[in-house]
Amino acid sequence: QVQLVESGGGSVQAGGSLRLSCAASGYTYSSNWMGWFRQAPGKEREGVAYSNPDSSITYYADSVKGRFTISRDNAKNTVYLQMNSLKPEDTAMYYCAANRYGGPWYSTRNKYWGQGTQVTVSS
Repeated sequence: QVQLVESGGGSVQAGGSLRLSCAASGYTYSSNWMGWFRQAPGKEREGVAYSNPDSSITYYADSVKGRFTISRDNAKNTVYLQMNSLKPEDTAMYYCAANRYGGPWYSTRNKYWGQGTQVTVSS
């Protein structure tokens, strides 16, 4: 059974930083794409950052480019999201995602999901 467990969320002031972690188990972590989505209240879940197995290919939402960095530690079956220069509009529940089948990285279909970790950025 696939399990994705996020950690590292919290409250921070604008301009601050947080690092999210997602530990995967029951999943062929090292050969699959993984990444992060987020969902703010009243909004649809959106892709934030995604990475191929060796992190040589990464995708980012335009709104986070230059501020967020996705990375993976395959020895620990863990994917990270370093978030710098946080803005109030980054406030959302952040979800770890892993491919279940193929499809665009930003699609919410055919993915496994973690339970989410809350990120709140105050102005």
